[in-house]
Amino acid sequence: QVALKKMPLCKRSRKELVINEIQIMKENRHPNIVNYIDSYLVNEDLWLVMEYVDGGTLTSVLVRVLMEEKIIAAISRE
Repeated sequence: QVALKKMPLCKRSRKELVINEIQIMKENRHPNIVNYIDSYLVNEDLWLVMEYVDGGTLTSVLVRVLMEEKIIAAISRE
């Protein structure tokens, strides 16, 4: 089971930033980070294949859960 993120490239003015981000994701693997698996160019979209993490995106969690700064710092450190 994987997660698929579709990124429309036509809306990105700095495509080299996307390429750099993919390169960094390829080179760095860690058990506490959602890891990159592969990417594909499909028409005008870049599809990123990443590990599936149950529970949704970090953004969706942060919108629903109020965390104290020390908790955010501990999560960021990990």
